Amino acid sequence: MSDEIKLLPVRDLYNKKFLIPNYQRGYRWGEQQVKDMLDDIAEFMEKADDVRDDFYCLQPLVVRETVASEMDFIGALPKNSGDVLQKTREAFEKYVEWEVIDGQQRLTTIYILLSFLDSQHTTNDKFSIRYATRNSQYSLENIADTDGIEKESQRNIDVWHMKTAYGEINTWFSGKEADYIKRFKDTLLNRVQFIWYESSEDAIKVFTRLNIGKIGLTNSELIKALFLNKSNFLGDDAAKIRLRQIEIATRWDQIETTLQDNEFWLFLNKPEDDKPTRIDFIFDLVCELEMLDKFIDESLLKNKEKLLGKDGYRTFRYFNAYFKSEKTKLECNAVKKSPIEICWDKVDDIFAAFREWFDDLQLYHYVGFLVDQKIGVSTIYNEWKNSCTKSDFLDDYLIPEIKKKIQGCNNLDRQYEISEESDRKPIWKTECRPLLLLHNLQTVINQNTKQSSENISTGVFYKFPFHLYKTEGWDIEHIDSNSPNDMDEDKAMIEFLANEYSVVSTELQKKIIAFCKNPVKSDFDILRSEIDCELGKTQNGKELSNLEKNQIWNFALLDSTTNRSYGNAIFSAKRRIIIGKDKGKYIPVPRLVKRKNQWEIVPGEETDAPSSFIPPCTRQVFLKYYSIVVSSPNYWLKPDAEAYRNDIFTTLKDFGITVNEEG
Repeated sequence: MSDEIKLLPVRDLYNKKFLIPNYQRGYRWGEQQVKDMLDDIAEFMEKADDVRDDFYCLQPLVVRETVASEMDFIGALPKNSGDVLQKTREAFEKYVEWEVIDGQQRLTTIYILLSFLDSQHTTNDKFSIRYATRNSQYSLENIADTDGIEKESQRNIDVWHMKTAYGEINTWFSGKEADYIKRFKDTLLNRVQFIWYESSEDAIKVFTRLNIGKIGLTNSELIKALFLNKSNFLGDDAAKIRLRQIEIATRWDQIETTLQDNEFWLFLNKPEDDKPTRIDFIFDLVCELEMLDKFIDESLLKNKEKLLGKDGYRTFRYFNAYFKSEKTKLECNAVKKSPIEICWDKVDDIFAAFREWFDDLQLYHYVGFLVDQKIGVSTIYNEWKNSCTKSDFLDDYLIPEIKKKIQGCNNLDRQYEISEESDRKPIWKTECRPLLLLHNLQTVINQNTKQSSENISTGVFYKFPFHLYKTEGWDIEHIDSNSPNDMDEDKAMIEFLANEYSVVSTELQKKIIAFCKNPVKSDFDILRSEIDCELGKTQNGKELSNLEKNQIWNFALLDSTTNRSYGNAIFSAKRRIIIGKDKGKYIPVPRLVKRKNQWEIVPGEETDAPSSFIPPCTRQVFLKYYSIVVSSPNYWLKPDAEAYRNDIFTTLKDFGITVNEEG
């Protein structure tokens, strides 16, 4: 049996028998939660009086049909042919219950609310609730009996909360006229609806998933029940319908499995956009792009915002409106397709587009860039659908849109953070992030294109891993430290030496440790010269000025964890950390510790890195890949910076990059 789903007015709960099983906790709603629900229904009632078909939707009520006692039920079934139907009905009436898997708090509150409203109009025509392990049935049926409920609440915590809820309802209605109360009850019964979800799964398994961590039913789980509903398929051939149900369920699982792969998911999403069932992302797009609007009755679309609401189940209600609309049936009959086929085609088209983007060298990197730059996937998909060919999509949308996104940083001579003019507002270095990301992406594209042109088979092309880039928090940082070179304070001098400590000889390490015990500025200058000499610093390579250190040639993508460990590290220390990370190791910069008024250098302990991913251009910067002549691997000098900037220009010249212009 497949799951069944529908919107059910509170009135349709009448005469149903509910069981709250023993694996559930007791009733725990407080005064504020009860008041919030009453306020919401009252607000809806005032706004919706003139809107036909409008309704207030409660959260899902997840139920499973069961029998109170299997032996008694079987025993009550007719044993002979006399009046079989009537006796079977009586057995069902007496023993069949709805086991509440999720939603008991709202269901119990609705019962208590109806008890109060019934007491105002002397009716008692509600549903019933039985608690498997609690003596609460008496209290619910007699909730308005003040003396009885008071005694019961003293020995039963569940009843105490129920009594409190009843008291809050009584207070809320206090002073309201009989006409208002009657109108409220009419609204509650006829225009307040549960999302009624009949589950065919094991009840405890479903309850555990819904309540451990409080992950409720997702839109896709609710929509899946609509998709597998037999009435939404054309024809009455049970075998064919069952086969089609299996096909959709299988395809559904394939899509969900693909989306659960973080490499695929984070190509199109941010880490914080995660969903328990990721196919929801596609259904949300169908809703956002209004892809089913043409099938939904105009009378419903006129009040679309009220129809769909603003809560987390907006997408489900959109699909529910589609399947329930008379217009859907007419349109489907006209094209000889079932509502399922028309709807599923939309889902399949979106996923096919995602798959094609992911598997294409240029589309993968350009779409991934725009998503990272906060262009919505819905916008990109719309442009894709409106393009005749892949080339049109690239030339008429992707590349022009990328050019727009780097307009603020396409001048490679632009000055960031520090400005020569004191009255000029500084441009933060983070504003060049789009340019550096694009440089990495286009570098990957060019490498793959080169291999392809030389008929070098690489199997699957190397992709820039957006999933690692996003989860590790890669951002903009200086290649060489932006700190001034003049060092007069003890801490500044020792911090500089701590950064150099790991890359110099044992003899110089001893001198650095000795200096820390008695820091003198003249000794520091001598020691620094010795370090420069050992590491091969030459006059052929001019250092960048403090102003030049805030241009694009001194910026690269560095991950947040590694970057925090740098502190104000100089190039040689950063280079060592980058090389270590490339090998899957985390090599921290030695720490500076002050003990007994003396500074000490404490070397960091090497550990395994979470990943060895480094953006390709960042790796090439610290390995001096761009430099024509490598004067020293331990210093970032002006010829290195110029070579790096030249590569950015060459790689991105087709995107409108400029040099030697006013920034």
